Amino acid sequence: METEHQNSSLQSPLIQNSKQDVTKQRERANVVEEVIKVLWLAGPLIFVSLLNYSLQVIAIMFVGHVGELPLAGASMATSFATATGFNVMVGMASALDTLCGQSYGARQYRLLGIHMQRAILILMTASIPISIIWINTKSILIFLGQDPEISTEAGNYAMLMVPSIFAYGLLQCLNRFLQTQNIVFPMMFISAVITLLHIILCWILVFKSGLGSSGAALANSISYWLNVTMLSLYVKFSPSCKKTWTGFSKEALHNVPMFLRIATPSTIMVCLEMWSFESMVIISGLLPNPKLETSVLSICLSTVSATWMIPLGLSGAVSIRVSNELGAGHPWAARLAVCIVVVIGIIESILIGVAMILLRNIWGYAYSNEVEVVQYISKMMPILALSNFLDGLQCVLSGNVRGCGWQKIGAYVNMGSYYLVGIPLAIVLAFVLRMGGMGLWLGIICALIVQVFSLMIVTIRTDWEKQAKKATDRVYNSISPESLVS
Repeated sequence: METEHQNSSLQSPLIQNSKQDVTKQRERANVVEEVIKVLWLAGPLIFVSLLNYSLQVIAIMFVGHVGELPLAGASMATSFATATGFNVMVGMASALDTLCGQSYGARQYRLLGIHMQRAILILMTASIPISIIWINTKSILIFLGQDPEISTEAGNYAMLMVPSIFAYGLLQCLNRFLQTQNIVFPMMFISAVITLLHIILCWILVFKSGLGSSGAALANSISYWLNVTMLSLYVKFSPSCKKTWTGFSKEALHNVPMFLRIATPSTIMVCLEMWSFESMVIISGLLPNPKLETSVLSICLSTVSATWMIPLGLSGAVSIRVSNELGAGHPWAARLAVCIVVVIGIIESILIGVAMILLRNIWGYAYSNEVEVVQYISKMMPILALSNFLDGLQCVLSGNVRGCGWQKIGAYVNMGSYYLVGIPLAIVLAFVLRMGGMGLWLGIICALIVQVFSLMIVTIRTDWEKQAKKATDRVYNSISPESLVS
C-alpha cells in the first residue's frame, strides 16, 4: 500500500504538469489562430481602404496637370465634400459593423440583408440634403470668405460630384455587409479593378475629352457607381451570400429608430474626429506666413491620412472579430481578438513611426521643391510619428467600440478629446505660445492622448460576458420574430 501511495504521489505532479502543458498548447494555438484570422481580414481591408482613398487623389493629380486654379478648386471641393458628405456616409454605415457583425456571429444570416437594406434606405435619404449642400458649394464657400474664383471652380466640381454621394453611401453599406461575413478578398479584387479603370477614365475625361477638371469629377462618380454595380452583382449571384441576401423585404422599413440609435452617435463619432484634423488646416491660414503654414499642414494631413489606412484596416478587422464573437456568445474570444489587434497595432505604428523619422529629411521633396517647406516638414515628421502611434492605437480601440455597439461612448470621448482638449490647446500653443503649425499638431496629439487613455479605460473595464448577452439581445430584438432563423 505504501508503495502504491508513493507511485501515485510521484505520478500526480506529472499528470498536473501534463495538463498544464496541454492547456498552454491550447492557449498558444488559440492565439496563433486568432492572429491568422485578424491578418487574413486586415490585409485585404487595408488594400480596400487605400484603393478607395486613392480614387479622389488620382482625380486631383490629373487636375493638377490642367492648371493651378482648377487644382485649387478641385482640392477645395474634395475637402468640402469629404467633410459634409463622405464622412457622414462612413459614420452612418458604421452601424452595420455592430448590427451585421453580431447577427452573423449569432447565425441569424437573413438579418444581415435586412440590416443592409435598412441602412441603404436611411443613407440614400440622408444623401438628398447632402447633395443640396454640394449644389450650393460656391455660395457657401464665398459666404465663408473664400476666394471667389476658387469658390466658383470648387462649386462646379462639387456639383458634378453629386451622383457620387449616392454611390458612396451604397458602397459603404455593401462593404460593411460583406466584411462582417469575412468576405474581404472579392472586395479587394473589385477595388483594384476599379482603381485601374479610374486611371483610364480620368485620362480620357480630363485630357482627351477636353472637359478638364469637370472630367475628373465625372470620373469619380462613374468609378464609384461601377464599384457599386460590381459588388451588387457579387452579392446577388455569389454562393457566399446565398444565406445573407434573400432579396428585398418590407421588413427593412421596420425598426428604423433602432438603427438610428446606433448610426447617429456613430456618425458623430467619425465626423468629430475627421473635422478636427481638417480644422487644423483652416486655422493654419490665420497664422503668420499662412501660405507656408497651410502648405505644410496640408502635407502633414495628407501623410497621416495615407498611413492611417493601415490601422483603419486593423480597426475593421477587430470590429468584425469582436462583433462576430459577441454575437456567437464567445466573450473571451472577443477579448482575445482585442488584445491581439492592439499588439499588432502597436508594432505597426512603431514601424511606420521609425520610417517617418528616417525619411524626415527627404519626405518634403515628394510634395515641394522649396527648401523652406522641406525643412519645416523635417521638423514636423517626429511629431507626425508620435501622432501616427497614438492614432493607430485609438483606431484599433475605436474598432472595438463599433464591434460592441458603444458608438455613443465613442462620440462622447471624441467630443471631449478634440473639442474640449485638443483644439483649445492647439490654439493656445499656436497663437499664444507662438509655436505655429507645430503647436496646432501638438494640440491634436494632446487630444489623441486623452482619446486613447479614455478608450483604453473603457476597454479594460469591459464586462465581456455582459457584452455577449447584450449582443444576443440586440440581435433577437432587431427584427420581427418570424424572420429569426436558426
